[in-house]
Amino acid sequence: MGKAKIAITLDEDFIGELDRLVGEHVYQNRSQAIQDAVSEKLTKMKSSRLSIECAKLEPEFEKSMAEEGLAEDASQWPKY
Repeated sequence: MGKAKIAITLDEDFIGELDRLVGEHVYQNRSQAIQDAVSEKLTKMKSSRLSIECAKLEPEFEKSMAEEGLAEDASQWPKY
């Protein structure tokens, strides 16, 4: 994958944290730390699509549908 330079503006607190991580040899440099953070965020956003779609559901409607199905099917369930 190719790389391209970009310019970003960050709060000084974030820069301080990045520099601390670089100083502790967690990352080789700021760029690597930022790339890792962006990659992690994008991965989380992709995996949270199910959560986003579920948030669109109407709880009362889903509950009524579930209860309707349970009542209808209960008579067909085997006795234990």
